[in-house]
Amino acid sequence: MKNISILVLGAGELGMPVIRNLSKKAKNYSNIRVTVLLRESTINSEDADKKKNITELKELGVELLPGDLASPSSELVSIFKNYDSIVSCTGYGSGAGGFQLKLANAVLDAGVKRYFPWQFGVDFEVIGRGSAQDLFDEQLDVRELLRSQSETKWVIVSTGMFTSYLFQPFFGVLDLEKKSINAIGGWDIALTVTTPEDIGKLTAEIFFTEPQIENEIVYIGGDTITYGQLADIAESLSGQKFERTLSDMTEIQRDLKNDPSNFVKKYRSIFGAGQGVSWELEKTFNFQNGIKTTSAEQWAKDNIDRNLVINKN
Repeated sequence: MKNISILVLGAGELGMPVIRNLSKKAKNYSNIRVTVLLRESTINSEDADKKKNITELKELGVELLPGDLASPSSELVSIFKNYDSIVSCTGYGSGAGGFQLKLANAVLDAGVKRYFPWQFGVDFEVIGRGSAQDLFDEQLDVRELLRSQSETKWVIVSTGMFTSYLFQPFFGVLDLEKKSINAIGGWDIALTVTTPEDIGKLTAEIFFTEPQIENEIVYIGGDTITYGQLADIAESLSGQKFERTLSDMTEIQRDLKNDPSNFVKKYRSIFGAGQGVSWELEKTFNFQNGIKTTSAEQWAKDNIDRNLVINKN
């Protein structure tokens, strides 16, 4: 059996768990190697967090390849053609302006056999084109491109939102200090959420599944939860009542109209509308394969219970 090479793009909040799990699974095979593409400045960084990640990657036996995804497409093609599979964990931090489409075209031009594009998130097709979050249209462009050809097999992993975002003030839903929760769109609007650790674990499972998964959208999910259920969890953990307020779509759309470039307000509009942002856990890869994931309540118990208790009085 020939050697198989996997290239992961990026080693951030999602990239590290993906690399961690791919490399551990790869150790069950004698012919699979995992490489991560990183800027040379990242590989040689003196930043404590980056140094810690680089040390872990080396300990995992992952090869470090210097490179910059901002390079011209021709340079990316010359890198990508050396790999059988590419898993993109670039995130949106790379910005709009055709970046994801550029990567996908380079993957196809390089003749890569299998591609996991950066599509970790909501169900872009249900949301459709022309949504409040303009980045989503490019995700649909990438899907159209991949479907238009047959040489490169592709796998899209739909994950919902990172679980932690529900509990972070910037999202404008839960405020632990003020003991308040603001439902976006309605108390019965549901969101599917998954932790980066679970996404990493499940992406590796999906990658190595036999027979090989090809040309499919695979749904995973740590939890599917409504804003009302989130409020119940917060009150249960803190032992206190939270003030509950509702931002309906009229208010959300007005806020966005007044600040149309605001990234968070774009997302609030998407999640408030409630379309394409949740799915039944019974249809997920993890449920169907009996793989345990972290629920929103368990994440809260593990990560914020102490803060809630501290802020009790």
